[in-house]
Amino acid sequence: MTVGTGVALDVDKLRMRYGTTDVLHDVTFQAHHGEVLVLLGPNGAGKTTTIEILEGFRMRSAGRVEVLGVDPAHGDEAWRARIGVVLQSWRDHGKWRVRELLEYLGAFYASYSTDRIQRPWDTDELIAAVGLTEKANSKLRDLSGGQRRRMDVAIGIVGRPEVLFLDEPTAGFDPKARREFHDLVHRLADQQTTILLTTHDLDEAEKLADRILILAGGRIIADGSADELSRRIAGEAEVSWTNDGQRFVHATTESTKFVHELFKQHGDAIGDLEVRRASLEDTYMTLVRRFESGQIESEVHTLEEVGR
Repeated sequence: MTVGTGVALDVDKLRMRYGTTDVLHDVTFQAHHGEVLVLLGPNGAGKTTTIEILEGFRMRSAGRVEVLGVDPAHGDEAWRARIGVVLQSWRDHGKWRVRELLEYLGAFYASYSTDRIQRPWDTDELIAAVGLTEKANSKLRDLSGGQRRRMDVAIGIVGRPEVLFLDEPTAGFDPKARREFHDLVHRLADQQTTILLTTHDLDEAEKLADRILILAGGRIIADGSADELSRRIAGEAEVSWTNDGQRFVHATTESTKFVHELFKQHGDAIGDLEVRRASLEDTYMTLVRRFESGQIESEVHTLEEVGR
């Protein structure tokens, strides 16, 4: 994916308070045009609240938020036409047919076309993009759960959004549908759509994300690519190999140097060599556990120092 230079999402010291309880504490991050940003965190971390504020559906308590250069709390219809939203669930009338509903919704975007972006998305092209061509004339109530979720995605992108919010978009997808959705996300990002996605599927996050934000207790506790987070937090890689029928495993912070020395010493006798860095799941669980045990402040400082 080619990430643009302009800032599409700009969040600075965002705070949200319900009564006397702070649910977001000075949340700060940016996302550029064409960037796929994945927001991870335990239930109750503040992910949904953050996204609802960015979508303009919830008013923040403090801080600065801009989406496409506009404060979402004051976004007009022209601004909203540039935003796409895919909710966890979407209510509609089951008697609508797939093509009919998308044509109806798409008509609302026609007056917001520009020389750069033609709105809405061509209906048949959109239906094909989400893998519903064979169901184009089917009623929504006759779709399977996975097909219904594809329809949710189609509704969210019918206006060719410049920023797209996706909340658990692949829930209910089978492996084929999930793979096709990932291809669609990459295609949208290549067209400079900025995507902010929440998911509990860490494998999906690793496949899709240019950057990952980990939110815990209403605070951003990590920000970086999956590889960067793995390197900064875990540090060590696990090297495994066989030699003369025996299997060996060694942990090291300098895997390249270790493997080089290994081959210098044993040459062609080395077999089944594998170098494994900490997975995103390992990194995520480590960070959340450190936050919950009160260690995360020093960890965040370390991340900031490495990033400078």
